[in-house]
Amino acid sequence: MRGRRLYRLSAVIIIASLTATGLTACGENRGKSAPRVNGNQVVIDIGGGTAEIDTTTLAVSAIAAGHRLDLSAPAVGDLGSAGTVTVDDDAAQWRYPDRGLTVTATARDGRLRMTVHSDRDQQLAWPVTGGDPTSEALQLPRGEGLSLPVRDPFWNGPGTGLVGEPIAMTSGLTMPFWGYRLAGRGVSYLVPTDIGSSLTVHSDNGRLLASAAHDFDARADTRRYTVTFALTDDSPVAAAKDYRDWLQRHGEFRSLQDKIDENPAITRLLGAFHAYLWGDGRDPDTVRHMLELGLSRMWLGYDADEHPLSAAAVQAAKDSGYLAGPYDSWANAQDPATADNPSSVWPGLYPDGCVRRSDGTPETGFGGRGCYLSSEVLEQNPQLYRDRYTRMTGNGADTYFLDVDAAGEFFDDFGTGHPMNQRQDRENRLARLRWLADDRKQVLGSESAGAWAAPALAFDHGAQTPVSDLLWTLQRDRETWGGYAPARAPGVYFKPVDLPAAAVTAMFDPAYRVPLYETALHDSIINLDRWELSYYKLPQQRTMRALTAILYNTPLNFVLDRATLDAHGAEMARLQQFFAPLHQAVGTRAMTDFRRLTDDHLVQRSVFGDGALVVTANFGTRDYDGLPGGCVDARLQGEPTPRRLCPAQ
Repeated sequence: MRGRRLYRLSAVIIIASLTATGLTACGENRGKSAPRVNGNQVVIDIGGGTAEIDTTTLAVSAIAAGHRLDLSAPAVGDLGSAGTVTVDDDAAQWRYPDRGLTVTATARDGRLRMTVHSDRDQQLAWPVTGGDPTSEALQLPRGEGLSLPVRDPFWNGPGTGLVGEPIAMTSGLTMPFWGYRLAGRGVSYLVPTDIGSSLTVHSDNGRLLASAAHDFDARADTRRYTVTFALTDDSPVAAAKDYRDWLQRHGEFRSLQDKIDENPAITRLLGAFHAYLWGDGRDPDTVRHMLELGLSRMWLGYDADEHPLSAAAVQAAKDSGYLAGPYDSWANAQDPATADNPSSVWPGLYPDGCVRRSDGTPETGFGGRGCYLSSEVLEQNPQLYRDRYTRMTGNGADTYFLDVDAAGEFFDDFGTGHPMNQRQDRENRLARLRWLADDRKQVLGSESAGAWAAPALAFDHGAQTPVSDLLWTLQRDRETWGGYAPARAPGVYFKPVDLPAAAVTAMFDPAYRVPLYETALHDSIINLDRWELSYYKLPQQRTMRALTAILYNTPLNFVLDRATLDAHGAEMARLQQFFAPLHQAVGTRAMTDFRRLTDDHLVQRSVFGDGALVVTANFGTRDYDGLPGGCVDARLQGEPTPRRLCPAQ
């Protein structure tokens, strides 16, 4: 693998942005009435209809346009008898004394908001969703996003790595929500209390159901659990629109333009492809050759090994208008005497600075090596990571990639002298990300950024592809995937691989992928694929990934040495020159619409800004309205005809 700062928006900015993007939760509850009690039912008006909560079971339904929709089945397990419901002007509240649970239900911004407090450590499995007979598709923010037909045989099968395993909402999902498309409409589920919460997808009689669960834990500070329910339209990205609205209303959205205003160097990301350099790819002459080939903008990274980019190579990048900087990690520690890479050496911190489990054993580090370094230890001694930063940027680097920190894998630390829960771990990671971005003015990226980290970052590598467990299995097969030799061009990054059919379907089939991440965050953070999934690593997916890059307005990621550049530089330049003006035009604008134009979902259209860019991609093999299969049309506002790219030609 590679505490949330609130960026409060003024009311004027919020209103303007909501007007531009639309309110999927049907706006404020104008003229809202107080919750009503009807026997064991609590009735609350929400945007688009009326919600009903069964206090005996926590089942939730809604009446919309005269139709009843099942939003949640009863909670799993016995809740015991419900106490008397009390109602004030705003909320209804009741208790389950046997379980020590108190439930508060209210309407906020068109959504039903339900908060459960627990007076003891326990787990609650609820809501249980997808049971409505009209449910058609599950929207899931796995990577960029998936929209899965609930009766699809592939996704109901055991080989996808999806069904049956709890997915942590902080690390298994890029955003803490999910949604369903019902007949003619949709429903969005959002969990602001993501730490301690998980989602499990089940196959029940050939249908996909999604059940959430929350662990109430005093030490973890997770004794409160909140879920919101919103009625939406039937767009495959409706739940992401609802989440974007929630972020903006709660001051947790920070625009990319705001980041550029504070650090103008971020503008060099607009139109840039990204590449990690190895071997002779790090020579100044190779960097200069990229510009000669026509690569007008690039982000260049390099592993934090014994051969970083020289000051001369960094200067060559700057002279070309590129960004260049290290791929570093502050989350792994090894014995300095035997460490296999410099970034894992933290003098004086191993082994005492390791994250410790409750039994006192260290949390094993990357690839079974060393341990995870406690973020609390570094936060107690911030000069250690600040000195590391100074050393790593002594060559003039003007961008920084910090592995792991944004990926959402948080730890409870029981170590003596540095106890920490997952909430504090997140706050520590955010503090150092903000130091890099705001204090040091670095163009900052991290791995597979969860939405909670987006306000602190300019870009991320890894939140794009919905990675399946099938990938991790394949990567452990070094003969097929490649290993870490030769050092100048490791096979793990450079060796081309043909993925098994199931992995292709799970991760790259455009019929299932939808831009949930871009819908919510396109104008906040620039999102790319993982660095070990470079463009030329997967030759059979090149056309699909190039079309997706244009459709989603997201850059491609490469791994380069001189030989790779000589072999593919002309093609890279052709792709980058097509992408650059599109990204420069709307990289700071919201994705305002996405739709699938054919029944097989292989022709798709995206819109950015107020029609500033309209993109149509044909992932199929047959022409669609004059657009050949394997091609994409991109029309910038004001241009009479669209620009066309057919990557395979």
